[in-house]
Amino acid sequence: MENKKWDLLSIASIPLIMTLGNSMLIPVLPSIRSKLGITSLQVSLLITIYSAVAILLIPVAGYLSDRFGRKIIIIPSLIINGIGGLICGLGAWWIENPYLVIMLGRFLQGIGAAGAFPIVLPLVGDIFKKESDVSSSLGVVETANTFGKVLSPILGSALALMVWFAPFLAIPVLCVISAVLVAFLVKSPAKKKDEKVTFTQFRTHLKQIFIHNGKWLSAIFAIGCICMLAIFGTLFYLSDTLEDEYHVKGIVKGCILAIPSAALCIASFITGKRIGRNKMLMKWITFGGITLAAVTFIISGTLHGISWLIGLISVGGIGIGVTLPCMDAMITEGIDKSERGTITSIYSSMRFIGVAIGPPLAAILVKISPHFMFYTITGFCVLAAVLALFTIKPDPDGSAA
Repeated sequence: MENKKWDLLSIASIPLIMTLGNSMLIPVLPSIRSKLGITSLQVSLLITIYSAVAILLIPVAGYLSDRFGRKIIIIPSLIINGIGGLICGLGAWWIENPYLVIMLGRFLQGIGAAGAFPIVLPLVGDIFKKESDVSSSLGVVETANTFGKVLSPILGSALALMVWFAPFLAIPVLCVISAVLVAFLVKSPAKKKDEKVTFTQFRTHLKQIFIHNGKWLSAIFAIGCICMLAIFGTLFYLSDTLEDEYHVKGIVKGCILAIPSAALCIASFITGKRIGRNKMLMKWITFGGITLAAVTFIISGTLHGISWLIGLISVGGIGIGVTLPCMDAMITEGIDKSERGTITSIYSSMRFIGVAIGPPLAAILVKISPHFMFYTITGFCVLAAVLALFTIKPDPDGSAA
């Protein structure tokens, strides 16, 4: 692994930049709404269109990466994402009523996102041969992803202080940097001609995978979705509470929102370094992490006070943080390389669904009561814990099925 540090650094830049490209907008959505003179629903569509397009295209990108190679898909996807950000920024700068142009740019960014971060997981599996190195590297990738969530509210708020559309213009710069790093520093194994999978073969292989591994794969898909729903739903509630009840805004609000994400980030990094190839350990860490999240979220529904809320959501973030690298490792190491891109892409789609559902679900449930929102999220976490306990059964030979 020592001679692949630059490969790993370059790969880790992808989830970091993809997360920044979307999450940087969240703290500045009120400013965008005010500047464009649009409704809350219209401004929320800037996030929704990005996630919806990515959800639909991620499995396609996964198949294409299995068929033609990882870098061939990742680099153009980064460029498309950057072009989308440039269209958003220049449209906001030059056009009087730029909403539709910004929506077009966000549509392109969703296309780019579909072919970037989801392909990172199988790429790590391709590059590193030892399973312990794969697990450790996936921990670094997951940490980069969560670090993007830590940095996003702070960086987005800081850029918006210059001009409200500055976060859009930062995206192409970041994408170009990542594309250059991947192009020149990542040495992924070349696809042999006889390794390339036709669509008919792909469909047959996919069917066989789910016949033999469907139970634990479906569980991991569901757990990934629930983890994202829980953390994004609770962070959305925390953001609204800070602004509406405590009148905390701007960079200060961004720094507070970064606390739970930082806890998640640190937990992911440490877990990725420690789990090695022990899939039984991964199962129990997953069960324990989700159980911890469930306990903290149900307590959040009974206690009052902003300090308690920040602290408990941060502990819940730790629970989710230790879970995610285990999910990444099991799904990457438990599937043959020829189908890895497709399966990990379906997994990434499920995580995107959790991201997309979490905030609006929290907004709907909190109208009933904040207690009901936390109890509902706790219920989802309990379901995930049950799935981890009863459907993930590592074999003695180390496989995840």
